[in-house]
Amino acid sequence: MKHHNSGRASGLALVLILIVALVIAWLAVTQLGFLRRTEKGLSGPQSTDVVQQARKSPGTVLVDSSFLMRYNTAIHINRRREHAMPRQARKLSEFGYMHLIIRGIGKQIMFEEKADYERFLSVLERVCGETEVRLCAYCLMENHVHLLVNDQKKSTPLFMKKLGISYAQYFNRKYRRNGHLLQDRYLSEPVEDDAYLLTVFRYILNNPKKAGICDARSYPWNSYAQYDLPSPFMDLSLIRSLLGEQAMYEAFIDAPNDDLCLECDRPEHDDSWALDVLRKSLGVDSGTALLSYDRKKRNDALRKLKTKGLTIRQIERLTGINRNIVQKA
Repeated sequence: MKHHNSGRASGLALVLILIVALVIAWLAVTQLGFLRRTEKGLSGPQSTDVVQQARKSPGTVLVDSSFLMRYNTAIHINRRREHAMPRQARKLSEFGYMHLIIRGIGKQIMFEEKADYERFLSVLERVCGETEVRLCAYCLMENHVHLLVNDQKKSTPLFMKKLGISYAQYFNRKYRRNGHLLQDRYLSEPVEDDAYLLTVFRYILNNPKKAGICDARSYPWNSYAQYDLPSPFMDLSLIRSLLGEQAMYEAFIDAPNDDLCLECDRPEHDDSWALDVLRKSLGVDSGTALLSYDRKKRNDALRKLKTKGLTIRQIERLTGINRNIVQKA
């Protein structure tokens, strides 16, 4: 009987030892996972010290409440990031200048009459004052707006938010419409040197000419006339120092050019798609084959490519033919 009880006790002891071993193993695995997640989700001297301490004593349970609070916050943020489709962060200019484009949603008309253009400029002036963003050039087209701004305080996101909300509220109230007026995400590009600053400046003022409306000096809703006596919310100091007097400015704006800048309508398809369409439509291996065509044959081919959905920029890149020729074809 004693022998039987002794064997039973030994069996129970063995089971307890196995249970303890399993618990210890589980704690060790949990701790290692915790450390890996911690190193990814946290930074800073306190978190580093706790991680190093835990590595020295893997069986120790971490109980620092502030550390755990920060850890849980970091994990929560990381999980939200994993489930969200991140947007690419906007690149702000180190030089301080930005080219911005506001678009009507689905090419919605933004200005129905003269009073709408005037209201937008009034809102623009007010928002410049509120955010300390200064304007270098503007052009208000029917369904989009180009702006060249000097933003030394990195206030562009706030500037664009205030401008969009204020004008959309006015427009919707006036025309008794609901829903969004402007494209959710405005277009932007940083301007990083003097040469490109002048390129963007001229490109914006010449937008009406590019659209076949009129030349820059005849268009009432751009800033062409602001060069000599700019409004208080505008800053042309750097541009004037580069271009000089009015006569030089006018000559620069009117000069023939091939300025390439951010456009309102981005291509819906990439260049590989465009090249495939070009080859199938024209029966050529390369777009540069059009360089050997006579004028009539070349223009017929260019018109065909435009009807197939290729943008002027894509045609220019793939064929090597000047953008102005592509536009006029």
